[in-house]
Formats: sequence, structure tokens, C-alpha cells
Amino acid sequence: MTDFTGFLEQFQWLKVRPTDILEILIIAVVLYHLLVWVKNTRTWFLLRGVLVILAFFGLAALLELNTILFIAQHSLSVIVLAVVVVFQPELRRALEQLGKNNVLINFFSPVEDEAQGFDEKTIEELVRASFSLGKARTGALMVIAREIPLTEYINTGIEVDAVVTSQLLINIFEHNTPLHDGAVILKGNRVVSATCYLPLSSNLNISKDLGTRHRAALGISENTDSVTIVVSEETGNVSLAQGGELFLHLTAEQLRERLEAIQDKKEERARRIWDLVKGRKRHEKVDHE
Repeated sequence: MTDFTGFLEQFQWLKVRPTDILEILIIAVVLYHLLVWVKNTRTWFLLRGVLVILAFFGLAALLELNTILFIAQHSLSVIVLAVVVVFQPELRRALEQLGKNNVLINFFSPVEDEAQGFDEKTIEELVRASFSLGKARTGALMVIAREIPLTEYINTGIEVDAVVTSQLLINIFEHNTPLHDGAVILKGNRVVSATCYLPLSSNLNISKDLGTRHRAALGISENTDSVTIVVSEETGNVSLAQGGELFLHLTAEQLRERLEAIQDKKEERARRIWDLVKGRKRHEKVDHE
């Protein structure tokens, strides 16, 4: 007991004031929303790359690889400048949001859920809507979110939050309707936003016969891992953009196969994660016994 009392006396100089508690709360809230901002943008994936580089330099320091450390030390300023250039769109967007009038409301808003997988019904609805729109020569852009959040593009449109159906998609893109201009963004089995603005691709090798919709579909696929279905207003052809590539003039069966392939990859990844969790639990149970 005497030893414990002596231990506490060593910390008598620590005095917690109300302002200290306030500072801790402010820092905690700022760090929390900074992490949320990183998670809801492409910054998280870029940050992971930076962390890999830092880990490499840390390993070089541990193994005393002097040449690599010399290069890292003298290129630090260049690396910092490169990070600022790479993160420039995200940093600019964050500063713009700070200048909005509703900054406090957004600051304490709940965290957005990650995109979930879509089922067979959604695939059939997308295929049906795409070729119905193509038959009517009605242009359309339908973006399917995957791992990388599309928050910055969702916020440029009008919130919908409805189950994906072919009737809904056809009505959205119908001429002379309020929501027909721009892209629709889907997360899982729901349409989350319409009339969204997408970045145009700067690829100079794109055919001059392709219009703004195809350039926008290619642009979003270059910046994220999303998949975009494009319906041409001029020809009625249905195409798909993924990974910076355009797959033109798809048939209904080809579009269905590509969407099912995307769905299977997501299910397989979720299955592997679940198997790892089950394996870990099984080992823990054996160890406990």
C-alpha cells in the first residue's frame, strides 16, 4: 500500500484542467473526421502506398542499407512535393468543404457505409434497363461503386436512395425529366444518387466517334475501381468501362457475364475473409482446449 501511495505521489504535478479535457476532445474529433475523410476518398489507397514506401525505408534503416538511406534522405523534399501534387484534388476538396456554411452539420454527420455487393436480381434489372434504353436511343450512364468510395461524385448529384429496378432507371434517363442529365451511381442493390458529374478521361487515344458519356465512363474508371455501363444516344449500343478500358458494343449476354464476374470476385473475396476468420476461431478454440 505504501509503495502504491508513493507511486501516485510521483504524479502529483499532473493537474488536469477543464481546458485540457476540451483540447483532448477537440483533437479526438478532428482526428476521427480526418480518418473518415481519408477513408471516404481515394486518399486511403494512396496513403497505403505511402505507408509501404515508409515501411521500406524503415527496413532499410534497420538493415543499415546506407545507399538507400542516402537516396531517401536527399529525396525527402521531392517526395513531400510529390505527395502534395498527388493529393491535390482531395486537399482542395477538403478546403472547399471547410468553407461551406453547413460545415458543422457535415462535421458531425454519420460515417457513410461502404459499398456492398449486388445480387442476381440487380444484374437482370441493369441488363434489362440498358437494352431497353438502347432500343429507345436514350443515353444513359450507370456507375456501380465497388471498393473505392465514390462520395465525392455522389455529392455532386441528387440523392435517390431506392432499390435498383429497370423501370426506375428507364424513368430517370427518360428525355425531359429532371434527373436524366448526368450519371446514376449505384451501391449494392440501391440507386444512391442521380445527375452526378463524372471526370472526363484525358486519354488521347479514344476514338473521335465516342462522345462525352463514353469519356466520362472511361474517366471514372481511370480514377476508381468502379464499373460503368454506357448507353449511346446516337447508336443505342451498350458498352462497359472498367479499369481504364472500354468494352464496346456488348450483347445482353456479354454484359450479364461481365457483371456476374464482378459479383463473383466480390463474393470470393468475402468468402476468403470469412474462411480466415473461421480458421482463426477454430485455432483459438483448439488452443483453449
